[in-house]
Amino acid sequence: VQLQASGGGLVQAGDSLRLSCAASGRTFSSYAMGWFRQAPGKEREFVAAISWSGGTTYYADSVKGRFTISRDNAKSTVYLQMNSLTPEDTAVYYCAARQGNYMGPLYHQKPYYGMDYWGKGTQVTVSS
Repeated sequence: VQLQASGGGLVQAGDSLRLSCAASGRTFSSYAMGWFRQAPGKEREFVAAISWSGGTTYYADSVKGRFTISRDNAKSTVYLQMNSLTPEDTAVYYCAARQGNYMGPLYHQKPYYGMDYWGKGTQVTVSS
């Protein structure tokens, strides 16, 4: 599966952004999807993930209550709605896919977290 993230940009603290990740290739609905981010000088970190059906979601504590992950299997797209952005959210955001069962990010498999496919990132910059 090929993934293409978009929607990044430069915003001010407190603003919102919605990232999109369009998938092509094999059946999108068979993949769990996730968003990850990497800030300059820092390791890649998990942000959010969603099961293939959309019925289960996972969030990093740092974004819980502010970010919402969702998916539209008919459009082969996963979204990340980001509200109340802070400068600490500045990073390159990546979407990734994992085929089959998904029980949350595999932290012991950093920096890939057990995901099978990765797209190129989209830059999010939040100014104070």
